Amino acid sequence: MSKKVLVIGGCGRIGSSVAQDIVNHTEAKVIVTSRQPKQVVNPLHFLTLDLDDFEGLRRAIASCDLVVHCAGPFHYRDGRVLKTCIEEGVNYLDVSDHRSFYERVIKYRDKAIEAGVTAILNTGIFPGISNSMVKQGVEQLDNPEKIHLSYVVAGSGGAGLTVMRTTFLGLRTDFDAWIDGKWQKVLPYSEREVIEFPKPYGKTGVYWFDMPETYTFADSFPVQTVITKFGSIPDLYNHLTWITAHVFPSAWIESSQGIEFFSRVSYLMTSVTDKVSGIGVAMRAEITGSKEGKSVKYCLTMVHDNTAVAAGAGTGSIAQFLLEGKLPKPGIYPVEQALPTDLFEKAMKSRGIKIQQQLLAV
Repeated sequence: MSKKVLVIGGCGRIGSSVAQDIVNHTEAKVIVTSRQPKQVVNPLHFLTLDLDDFEGLRRAIASCDLVVHCAGPFHYRDGRVLKTCIEEGVNYLDVSDHRSFYERVIKYRDKAIEAGVTAILNTGIFPGISNSMVKQGVEQLDNPEKIHLSYVVAGSGGAGLTVMRTTFLGLRTDFDAWIDGKWQKVLPYSEREVIEFPKPYGKTGVYWFDMPETYTFADSFPVQTVITKFGSIPDLYNHLTWITAHVFPSAWIESSQGIEFFSRVSYLMTSVTDKVSGIGVAMRAEITGSKEGKSVKYCLTMVHDNTAVAAGAGTGSIAQFLLEGKLPKPGIYPVEQALPTDLFEKAMKSRGIKIQQQLLAV
């Protein structure tokens, strides 16, 4: 019998991309969920599911071999899906994109180990593919010292309102970043840099942004500094986001009504500009350190014409490896601690995603 995968939130932009990737690369039966009835196309199956229905959630999880949690924003999630997976002995993945969720659920690690459950967090594109790109680079150096990871998204990136909400939720609160071997406070959307990304994006501005990698890389790799910066195309959106973060009254952006307002306005704007800018993503990772006694910088870049599809590839590939029994690592981990580089390279090749790599003297 084929294995069953439950994709919670599988009718959204990211969730549907994840579900499609799993369908394309495995023989699993894929069940997508939403709070409201939806029409889905074969071979997907649909289940109406509200995460507040604890018994319904438990039944759905218990009937499957793998659960993929795609129902954000993860700022608001309490970890009940992961906790239930551990109790039911079911492996777990998610596309969580905020450190607060990681901090909330890592306390279940020992229980996951005892239950023999593998739970991998922060999969997708960024975090996700970005983490594995950095791991590739770190492994090339004898003594990695600094990670500088930048992302840029064109327009909406093909994502929906949930991703917009996630962006605005991260604009007001300063966060801890690992700089020069200690945790230091950083303001989101500050310290603009112009980064050279692969064509067709070229040079564009990026800003400090709180990502799970900012937190987990300090634990995963022996480096002294971790920088994570994000930007948008067209550049106008960067300036509008900066104004939202630094000029508008705090009450406007810190309230749920304000978040919803800014998210919907942004979604409407990008639905227009997407036709010109596209919905792609580019990433650039630079790992500075030493190799054979020389100071070097290892640079990795990646570009894809659809951000949501790339996120689906990042999560779907890990789902594939879990279903194939290639990631037997009970516990709870960010993706860079769970996915070996050889498997990552195999996954990207099978999905036509190219990671360009270059070693440069400093």
